[in-house]
Amino acid sequence: MTLLQAIFKVFLIGVGATAIMDLWLALLRRFGVQGLNFALLGRWVGHLARGTLVHPAIAKAAAIRDERVLGWGAHYAVGVAFAALLVAVFGVAWLERPTVLPAVLLGVATVVAPLFVMQPAMGAGFAASKTPTPLKNCVRSVVNHAVFGLGLYLSALVLVALAP
Repeated sequence: MTLLQAIFKVFLIGVGATAIMDLWLALLRRFGVQGLNFALLGRWVGHLARGTLVHPAIAKAAAIRDERVLGWGAHYAVGVAFAALLVAVFGVAWLERPTVLPAVLLGVATVVAPLFVMQPAMGAGFAASKTPTPLKNCVRSVVNHAVFGLGLYLSALVLVALAP
């Protein structure tokens, strides 16, 4: 496999895994479980580009032009970056013979990003400590990221099945 082929596969796996996670989040919303508003992610990213990392409450920060689009773009870019991390940690050979354990382990490990970077920076505290239900929010984050990890594996399997 060439470097360009590996990069393309990583991109597709990251997009696929993120889409699977989004389908999971959509299913949860149908049962009344509220998830992250990607416009607020876009607002945070927009303010980050202007030099502000931490907000007391991101919902009260000034809106950013096209923040919803920016948030969705950031969400998928992070998914692709995490797919690249998977291949960096477990090797390019994983792309040709994907196994579930490395993908799910990495997916769960990525929960560090929202719990210890994004939530504190957006005003929710470390591990959602400033929210009304921190434990519930943490468990939900871990499950969502495990679903993302499963999505990494399933997306890689699809690519292997489609390969000539």
